[in-house]
Amino acid sequence: MPNSIFKIKLANGNEYIKNMSIPTQKDAVKLLIECLKKYQVVENLSEIKGVGHRIVNGCEVFSSSVVIDNHNLHKLERIAQFAPLHNGPETEGVKAFMSILPNVRQVAVFDTAYHHTLDAVHYLYSIPYKYYKDYAVRKYGAHGTSVRYVAPRAAKMMHKNINIARLIVCHLGSGSSITAVKNGKSYDTSMGFSPLVGVTMGTRSGDFDPSALQYLMHKRKCVS
Repeated sequence: MPNSIFKIKLANGNEYIKNMSIPTQKDAVKLLIECLKKYQVVENLSEIKGVGHRIVNGCEVFSSSVVIDNHNLHKLERIAQFAPLHNGPETEGVKAFMSILPNVRQVAVFDTAYHHTLDAVHYLYSIPYKYYKDYAVRKYGAHGTSVRYVAPRAAKMMHKNINIARLIVCHLGSGSSITAVKNGKSYDTSMGFSPLVGVTMGTRSGDFDPSALQYLMHKRKCVS
């Protein structure tokens, strides 16, 4: 974007903000690396031992965090369509880091991975099964990285064994979701194929009857 905002916050609390043109992910990574050295976060790039990447949707391809090599990078590119606003740009970010820091390990963490423990009763939609088999249309959930941390932490605070605890974890913010955790695993969650459904959020309606959408399209003459 021509008027991008770059902000870096240091451990001492100091923040540095720039408004500038950042046309590509590679330009963004170069700027970040320059600032890490400029503000003495690192003196030498060899101090950087790893880079973590949060990927929204790992589809059914990734059920856990992975080290990104060329093989896994190709997999990321193939599933970009499952979260087009997130996966594609983040994959370009991964490529940028791999190019600029070629000897540093890149690790992908997936928001959907924690929800791979859902059973078919909870992840399948009540639509023709071929849509799942042919196009992988199912509930994937989101915010799993958050829930994976919160659930055992909450159980510990309540002096409960996470392996036998039953919890309702609420991830609340501009994006919000609710997850039922049973015996330390995701049992059901409010988000679905995308992070748009479930509870009402800052910029997302949450659950919405498809018939109401069709009705509005006709009323506003979006369809004939």
